[in-house]
Amino acid sequence: MSQKFSTKNIAIAGIIGALYAALTIILAPFSYGPVQVRLAEALTVLPYIFPPAIPGLYFGCMAANIFGGFGPIDIFGGSLLTLIAALLTYWLRRYNKPWLAPLPPVLVNAFGVSLYLHVLSGLPYWMTVTYIAIGEFVACYVFGLILLYALQKKNIHL
Repeated sequence: MSQKFSTKNIAIAGIIGALYAALTIILAPFSYGPVQVRLAEALTVLPYIFPPAIPGLYFGCMAANIFGGFGPIDIFGGSLLTLIAALLTYWLRRYNKPWLAPLPPVLVNAFGVSLYLHVLSGLPYWMTVTYIAIGEFVACYVFGLILLYALQKKNIHL
């Protein structure tokens, strides 16, 4: 991934990060906790066509998680999981199957975020995995995939 640190790429990353944080914070009742549908996660498909989305999602998630109430483990751990999912989504573009783009965020968050949320919330791990997976599926496969296909149809790429 040899993306230049151009003004354009930095701006795109900043816009995506700000949008992710704003959507998460504005929709706060639904964005945090073991039972969530974080609609901002729809943006996690963007690394498939916009590599600058990777740092944008990482920093946007970090900013959003400051307001989540789960402290440093969510601020840094959750953001790291978002970074991993974004890198995997970018990597999947080599297969030219856009329907795979939402898969990394769904799986990484379902299993990763649940590792600490089940402890912090006192809910069983597998129940937390199920809740997070359902929320991620809705955000990523319903809204995210619609977004991805719409951008591809308009031929918006970097």
